[in-house]
Amino acid sequence: MDGGKKGGRRVKERISGGPPRSNRQEPDRVNRPLTDYRVYVLSVRQKWSCLLLGGVGLFGIGFVFFHSVTISMLLSGGTFFLPKHLSKYLLRRRREKLGLHFKQALYSLSSSLAAGRSVENGFREAIADLKLLYPDGSNDLIAELAIICTRLEYGQPIEEALQDFSRRAGIEDISNFADVFTTSKRTGGDLVEIVRRTSAIISEKLEISQEIAVMIAQKRFEAKAMLAAPVLFLMFMDLTSPDYMRPLHSGVGLLISAVALLIFVACSWLILKIMDIRI
Repeated sequence: MDGGKKGGRRVKERISGGPPRSNRQEPDRVNRPLTDYRVYVLSVRQKWSCLLLGGVGLFGIGFVFFHSVTISMLLSGGTFFLPKHLSKYLLRRRREKLGLHFKQALYSLSSSLAAGRSVENGFREAIADLKLLYPDGSNDLIAELAIICTRLEYGQPIEEALQDFSRRAGIEDISNFADVFTTSKRTGGDLVEIVRRTSAIISEKLEISQEIAVMIAQKRFEAKAMLAAPVLFLMFMDLTSPDYMRPLHSGVGLLISAVALLIFVACSWLILKIMDIRI
């Protein structure tokens, strides 16, 4: 019986963010940190896949330009910088999905409040609605809403749960909603109108972002084609006219190839920066 009570206390401590003040000196072995959406930590599989594929790609580019195994091996050493860029890319995609799912959850929450449900039941209904849209359940926002509902069951104020989520999310829309919701909850504001207007504003921002993405989708494809064209052209020339390309693979030709590769890298970086449009 005592063991069951201790286990219940431990689960409550993990959900509420820590043990009671009287027990804070005791180590909480079951406490597990919640997800921080401001950083992205690659898994071991993702990291090794990035290193392997990046190494093969850089080695191939080096061999196309220089036809030297030694130089190509040196260039493939740059693959150790690739996991950092992959982490930034995956983090951006994760945060974009989190913002989109948050907008959908606000629609559901607004409908529930307008129908007369309580805030707590509104969040539970939002989980059910998101599970209809994403049956697999592999959704960061579904997990976060479940954490908020569990905290509510253990008596934690919803304002604290929302503020904790907004801090970990680091997304402006979520932070603004949490601040306005907290202020309205404490001062007795119209939650239905607040949620409705917030969801409308976030929806407008996302629609503008999606329109811009559609407008530049063709330009993104053209940019990728431009990046691949020099490498494909060199491969074509090596296959069709190897004698013509041989002077570039020895002596002064190696220096010319190195300068050409540096210009190619600089142009690639510039194109990617131009196409990196964020709303």
